[in-house]
Amino acid sequence: MDEREKELELEKRMQLIAAECGDEINLAIPMYEDPTRYPVKELLKMSSLQWRMMEAKTPEERAALKVKFAEARKQMRLLPDAPERIYLWKEGNMPVQTEYTENPEHRYDHEPDFRPYMLEMLLDESVTPVGAIVLVAGGSHGVGTINECYQTGLDFNELGYQCFILQCRPNRSPWNEFEVGADVARALRMIRANAEKYRIAPDRVVYTGFSNGGLTGDYCIEHYSGNQQVKDYFPDYVPDELDELPGSPDAFLNIYGARQTGTAYKEEGVVYPPVFLVVGREDHKCIRNMEEYLPWLWRHKVPMEIHTFAGHPHGFAGWKIMDGKGKPNFDLWVTHADAFLKDLFQ
Repeated sequence: MDEREKELELEKRMQLIAAECGDEINLAIPMYEDPTRYPVKELLKMSSLQWRMMEAKTPEERAALKVKFAEARKQMRLLPDAPERIYLWKEGNMPVQTEYTENPEHRYDHEPDFRPYMLEMLLDESVTPVGAIVLVAGGSHGVGTINECYQTGLDFNELGYQCFILQCRPNRSPWNEFEVGADVARALRMIRANAEKYRIAPDRVVYTGFSNGGLTGDYCIEHYSGNQQVKDYFPDYVPDELDELPGSPDAFLNIYGARQTGTAYKEEGVVYPPVFLVVGREDHKCIRNMEEYLPWLWRHKVPMEIHTFAGHPHGFAGWKIMDGKGKPNFDLWVTHADAFLKDLFQ
């Protein structure tokens, strides 16, 4: 079976799982996406049941696992001291282009009333922060938030960074590049506005995106770097004091998320930050995308660092929270990124 056949087979399998178990999985997504607000061990148990559902060989086996999964979800409770979500947009003033009012057959992981927000993962007051890191999971976020954002946030906390899990509108699920990029720009502006509270320099705010989250970061830079503003794309949007602050990251950690080959990219007005790139040598699709993305970065004289990891496929950042082992070779990217950022910020 070649690579394309594997992709088609996986797509069919995902459609099957969505048809049989999508109703229950969708109900669990807001819990997966709030790993600082729920008992993580219980979230991991629930995610394990989801993986088993996806791997089940028969409808009967999936149905039995779905019952267990539903029970685990119903028993989930917020932590007594659960931190608050930090919503990005004031009521009635979220920039919108996509007409999204219904979600039949659970096509999308988020309902039309979804409101983008951040979760803080902050350092003890005794630690002097290096800077701030905003983390966005791949796909349409969901269960990937636990490993890609929460575990990676813990890893960067240990290295001295204030971390933020961003649940922006996921790219193409169903929102467009202008909307998802605006969410990122808003989050970066909110952190910069609170730089004193977070004890960081306002020019040390880093965006980290995994897979589709990497594309989301790329869209933020394309449409909201330099002097570009939300108002440029959303005429009905009412700017506030946050819009006076920079809306693009000071560095971009792009983890297996190179933009798709053949993508037209606006250049006028774009100010691309230093970028740190990570890809597994078995992540063939991302490597193909790199063949166009890297020359583009070189032509535009963007400072960069690139790491490839032998034997590693797409995904699996922060996987040690899932299986207790992780991917020891691939996981080195975190300390490499730390060295990259500290050199940049010195």
